[in-house]
Amino acid sequence: MALLLLLIKCVIMMVLCFKICSFESDSDVNLEPTGYMRREYSLIKPFHALQYWEILGSTMVSVDYLRLTPDERSKAGSVWNILPCYIRNWEIHINFKIHGHGTRLYGDGFAFWYSKERALQGPVFGNKDYFTGLALFFDTYANQNGEHQHEHPYISAQVSNGSVHYDHDRDGTHTQLAGCSVNFRGVAGETHVAIRYLGSKKRLTVQYDIDNDDSWKECLDKYGVEMPTGYYFGLSAQTGDLSDNHDILSLKFYELENDEEEGDYSNIIPNSNESEPDREHVDDPSKPSTRREQAMNWLLVILLFVTFAGGLSFYFYQKKQNDMKRFY
Repeated sequence: MALLLLLIKCVIMMVLCFKICSFESDSDVNLEPTGYMRREYSLIKPFHALQYWEILGSTMVSVDYLRLTPDERSKAGSVWNILPCYIRNWEIHINFKIHGHGTRLYGDGFAFWYSKERALQGPVFGNKDYFTGLALFFDTYANQNGEHQHEHPYISAQVSNGSVHYDHDRDGTHTQLAGCSVNFRGVAGETHVAIRYLGSKKRLTVQYDIDNDDSWKECLDKYGVEMPTGYYFGLSAQTGDLSDNHDILSLKFYELENDEEEGDYSNIIPNSNESEPDREHVDDPSKPSTRREQAMNWLLVILLFVTFAGGLSFYFYQKKQNDMKRFY
């Protein structure tokens, strides 16, 4: 009997060990990619020769980085791959840096795209609204101050079939698949993000490393994400009243193994089984004024008071003069 119990315990331990190992193998996406890098879908230094990429808008090219926008107002820039991607399973590593002169107010962030449409400028981080495909938004400014449930900077994913509107006033939270708060703006080093899509498993995973020491942390891991092949990769950024430098230091594309049978996956309509619930929209409260604005407001009040006092004094002076004329 004791031998039988010992045997049962050994079997249970073996099953548990197998499950743990399987879980770790399935969930660990931050190791070196098992595939190989495809240069035609990658952006690596030096950037002076971009054979497979198109530069648009305010994007500036240097040897060490691509600057999607400078730290100036009302700028929009993007870079788009010219080749459609027919690889089913892939992983992309992006190294970037967002920085500028602003210490309290800055914006707006940049976006990664796997989209049916390409090189179409618009209001969503420099790209068109109602896009078709997958987007990751690296948002640095909070437009909504209601039931936000997260802080900025913020990374979020959105899947769209072409009918989904990105609402800037809500920071896209009512249409996002998932997201996480990451303090990637203004850090000393560069930020790393790993985006893995396994079409064979309908799985999207995003991890990040802001300490530049291979200490990867999970941002999101979602199943039920269906994307077709044949779409284009792109990066875009936009500034408005607020600004920042949005620098891309590298983008490396890895083709991953795929055990699926060969087939045509280009007609899949982008969709996802999960999305976050709608949130009530709350108008932003008025922003606190700066010292300069307060000084200008006081100066305006003083000028109005002096003008009013001067006009009133002139009125009584004229009235007194008229009364004296009538008396004499």
